[in-house]
Amino acid sequence: MKTKLYIATLFILAITIGSCGNDDKIVAENAPAVAVEVGKVSEGNSSPFLSASGKIEAVNSANISTRMMGYVDKIYVQVGDKVNKGQQLISINNADISAKLAQVDAGITEAMVAFNNAEKDYNRFTILFNENSASQKEVDDITANYNMAKARLEGAKQMKNEVNAQFSYSNIRAPFNGVVTNKFIKVGDMASPGMPLMEVEIPGNFQVVAMVPESDILQIQPGSEVEVVIKTLDESLKGTVAEVSTSAKNTGGQYMVKVMLDESKSNLLSGMYATVQFPTAKKANTNSVLIPVKALVNNGQLSGVYTVSESNTALLRWLRLGRTNGDSVEVLSGLSTEEQYIISAEGKLYNGAKISIQ
Repeated sequence: MKTKLYIATLFILAITIGSCGNDDKIVAENAPAVAVEVGKVSEGNSSPFLSASGKIEAVNSANISTRMMGYVDKIYVQVGDKVNKGQQLISINNADISAKLAQVDAGITEAMVAFNNAEKDYNRFTILFNENSASQKEVDDITANYNMAKARLEGAKQMKNEVNAQFSYSNIRAPFNGVVTNKFIKVGDMASPGMPLMEVEIPGNFQVVAMVPESDILQIQPGSEVEVVIKTLDESLKGTVAEVSTSAKNTGGQYMVKVMLDESKSNLLSGMYATVQFPTAKKANTNSVLIPVKALVNNGQLSGVYTVSESNTALLRWLRLGRTNGDSVEVLSGLSTEEQYIISAEGKLYNGAKISIQ
């Protein structure tokens, strides 16, 4: 009897699980189609010229730091403020330097009194010696004491100059006329020697720092005229290659190229992305598949894109990517020519999701 009851229970459970699976399938099939925008894979270059992505930087820029350790007492400027050369930017607690200065001043006073007494003795014994009223040894002793007092006074004064120099390290000032573009510290933080506290740059003169792969770096020569495309501003500017790095030891096989912009725009800002188009034809047989960066789906170290299946459903395809060029990325493998991929969707996509192409 128990065996029959056990078999009946398993049968009912199997029916229940089967019903749930069918219900899920019905829900998936009855789910509304997700409206999507699609693109079609086409092989070929968007431009016959060599391009590289980079960032806008100010030509004249400085990271302000200090040579002493102490707590930040006050910050006198904010990011975006214009500053003049010599204007105070930051003050660092200098209580220990003030105490040292008091000691130095006391030492100078003591050395000055000793020097004045030694000078009086020296002058007096010199007169006595000229009148044959003092011996040569007495004059030599007084002269030596006078010179030592003079040296001690000079040493005390130089020590004060050293303390005054330390005061300048506690009062951080602008090295040139410019604009504060970054602040790396706040009141109460501990400043240490060499630690960047603030960044100041001179607006108006900009350059582009681009990274070029080793396969193309030999084609770029200093002095070449290039075109710089800034998508944020929807503008193209002229530039000249100023520097071409000869080492990629610390940049992962990418060579740094600096391009000086010929024109200065008031709305140009440091950190903007730019695409540098070099007047050098790409090598033969380098046609590549490019898709928009916004179409990518990232999962950890994996990158993929949703493609369109024959039954108008979304199908996730993992890709092997190459270099990024502006808003596009090169696909080395994973997509075939004429395949459709989803650029954007008005809902959440998943494998098997029904889609409606707009």
